[in-house]
Amino acid sequence: MLTVLFATKNRARILSNVLESFCDLLAPAGGWKLVVVDNGSSDETLSVLKSFSNRLPLTFATEPAPGKNAALNAGLATVEGDLTVFTDDDAFPRKDWLVELRKAADAHPEYTLFGGAVVPRWEVPPPPWIQSVEVAPAFGMNDPSLKDGPLQLSRMPDIIGPNMAIRTSVFHSGVRFDSSIGPSGANYAMGSETELVLRLGKQGYKAWHVHTATVHHLVREEQLKKKWILQRAIRFGRGHHRLFPNPKLWLGIPRHLFRDIPKEGLRVAAAWAGFKEDVLFRSRWRLRFLLGIAIEAHSMSRSSARQITSGTSPEKA
Repeated sequence: MLTVLFATKNRARILSNVLESFCDLLAPAGGWKLVVVDNGSSDETLSVLKSFSNRLPLTFATEPAPGKNAALNAGLATVEGDLTVFTDDDAFPRKDWLVELRKAADAHPEYTLFGGAVVPRWEVPPPPWIQSVEVAPAFGMNDPSLKDGPLQLSRMPDIIGPNMAIRTSVFHSGVRFDSSIGPSGANYAMGSETELVLRLGKQGYKAWHVHTATVHHLVREEQLKKKWILQRAIRFGRGHHRLFPNPKLWLGIPRHLFRDIPKEGLRVAAAWAGFKEDVLFRSRWRLRFLLGIAIEAHSMSRSSARQITSGTSPEKA
């Protein structure tokens, strides 16, 4: 048996469509269970969940503490079976999704983590300039050319939140998500599931990619606005520093940024003056990414300084 787990907040309309697609899933060997954790919704989420209680093997719970990872940690208390599958409340699985993950987990007992393909589901046709965007971090996708086989759990692994499975024994050992990172309000450091994947990689766990286990990650119309994507770049930069902190700081900021941020600013100005729209947007993305690193580094440095002043070590905070 396996359990599918995801968190949701204030996406009743999308959630209804996602659960409708879950009703079409082929049952994997051993059966499955679905756990959805409502992370403090104020819309019709609870009513939507109740409406599917007779159509799906569904258990739902609430977690008022803000943050996706806090909700996932709450949901882990109710998982059953030997495999826990994670996804998002805006990811639409292919019918054989769970069947393919189950087959891979059974065929490769020496592997603990499993990731599948995450491809876009455009709510509206994307504008031409979207080709200038780094699609993976902007919209939560991975490389569509990945084939079945081992995955490296190092810098920015290809296992991502909308489509990953972990043997439940990992969580029985006490492992949990880091609730200080990931979606929580409007401003946050990205890297919800990535932090856990990197941590497990450092502990020696191995990962396998399952190309045939596919989900379609919804890209909403509002996400196709340049303003939204550039805000996403800042969150991506913040998460990057959390996941890969640079110890060489000056005034609480990585030293290289005092060189790289002005340099990228000049690239933005040059692209703007040369009317090179694609180059301009890529440079603006890179600049916001670097600014995100600076913001998170400075915030973490100030937090560490406060803990030292108060006599509390960062490790114990």
